[in-house]
Amino acid sequence: MSLALNNGKPLRSAIYARVSTEEQAEFGYSIDAQVDALTSHIRLLGNELVGTYVDAGVSGKSVKGRLELARMLQDAKDGKFDVVLVWKINRLARNQLDLLRIIDDLRACNVAFRSYSENFETETPMGRFALQMMGAVGELERNTIVENVRLGMKQRARDGKWNGGAVLGYRTESVPNASKRHPESRLIVVKDEADTVRLIFELYASGLGLKAIANRINKEGLRTKRGNMFSINGVRDILLNPVYIGKIRFNVREHWSELRRKGTNPDYILADGDHEPIISQELWDRVRAIHAAKEGKPKRSFTGTYPLTGLLRCPECGAGMVAGRSSQKRKDGTEWIRRYYVCGQFANKGSAACRANSVPADQAEKYVYERLSEVVTKKQILRDVVLNVNRERTGHIQVLQEELTQVDKMIQQATARKNKLFALFEEDKVSQDFIRERLVGLDEELTVLGDRKAELEAQIDSQDATPVPIEMVEAVLRDFSAALSACAPEQRKSLLVLVVKEITVKDRCVDKIVLTFDETIERNVRRWGDSNGEEASEGVDDDTLDRSLVVRFTL
Repeated sequence: MSLALNNGKPLRSAIYARVSTEEQAEFGYSIDAQVDALTSHIRLLGNELVGTYVDAGVSGKSVKGRLELARMLQDAKDGKFDVVLVWKINRLARNQLDLLRIIDDLRACNVAFRSYSENFETETPMGRFALQMMGAVGELERNTIVENVRLGMKQRARDGKWNGGAVLGYRTESVPNASKRHPESRLIVVKDEADTVRLIFELYASGLGLKAIANRINKEGLRTKRGNMFSINGVRDILLNPVYIGKIRFNVREHWSELRRKGTNPDYILADGDHEPIISQELWDRVRAIHAAKEGKPKRSFTGTYPLTGLLRCPECGAGMVAGRSSQKRKDGTEWIRRYYVCGQFANKGSAACRANSVPADQAEKYVYERLSEVVTKKQILRDVVLNVNRERTGHIQVLQEELTQVDKMIQQATARKNKLFALFEEDKVSQDFIRERLVGLDEELTVLGDRKAELEAQIDSQDATPVPIEMVEAVLRDFSAALSACAPEQRKSLLVLVVKEITVKDRCVDKIVLTFDETIERNVRRWGDSNGEEASEGVDDDTLDRSLVVRFTL
């Protein structure tokens, strides 16, 4: 396929443009310049421009978070255009594997791909070879840039300079540097936040634990840098951060996005910083000694299981409920463990976030198991369950579409804010450090919104208005009950999450069990055990069960 007219008819052309935050801030690359040049080229050939897809401030490292790229690929599947034109190949992807996958996806839709700067056709063997070579060069170029940036940041850290990021107790201030093109940044103490940091260290040094500290400061109305309540992990991170004694710590984690915890670097950089410390060395040493002593204590051993963690929802805040336990002594002096489920927000952030709303574990688990087993033995209940399933299926797609519309609107608003920041930068009204700092929050917001949009679109695409047959629900529940009875206690959580969506709580007891069904779940449940499992015993009132069990079909 050529970019020229196709049998006398203009080709339907689409433009894809991308520029990363670093490229925009560092080199002034302009999205508008790319789009203008490509638009003029399409019109010069007499073709028709039917769509423009722009990812501004997004890295070409991977396809994750590139909402416009995802929209372009979907429109290609829908047959909305014949060819995609980019300024350069590395605008589409800097990762060779991603590049080839995108080109293959376009080819499967009978859509051609062209680069304005690199003139070759990807439909020919030589053209595809050239594409692979250019993709390899693009990936090498990006990796070289990344390595150079990483080396520069390491040297800055060794020199005691701050490499960016928000930290409680400080704000970032730009400092002009005559020897460099762009100003550097340094940390300036924020008094109110610094007082919070000192309080956390003093409370820990006085003997309070992490949860007790989080609970106290949350009750006092103190908040994190982002305005959220403090969690146990948040308090721990503050206590272990040497920035508060005037140190710069850098490169603790390498390639975290790919390696996760395996990317932890034991030989990280720790240097004297050029910023003012918030706490004294003496207080830091006391806190470290207390923490080391607590870390050295053996962990409490407990062999019990909690299969309903995350499935039980707190009746007040809606958070998942987590494991809790307490040790009690019998009259004969022996000790026994009482298991219960407690609100995750309370367990992590204290009573300022929510109440415990504890639910006895044995009681909740027995109730859930009995209800799930009982439903397959009561035909009337089963018919009511299927009616609920089919009723919700017909109305669920409308709710999904309404949420998708709202998410799209929020994405457009966040993207508009990013574009406004870039416009201010191009007009020299804001600094490079300022734009980078402001873009961090917007990028995180767009990533969350993009993930939710993908989930909603997938659910809508899989929507099926065909009524669910009663035989399928009966088979799933029958096999599920048999497998639940046969599997080991530690495996029950894995089985429950296949079918149970959530379990609501009222008055410290199970209120409703929300289930999900589809063909995949049916197949997975069958793998757990014999479909001819034992039938559940009698003894649960039908009316009570009918009110306590709600079934939803996952779309």
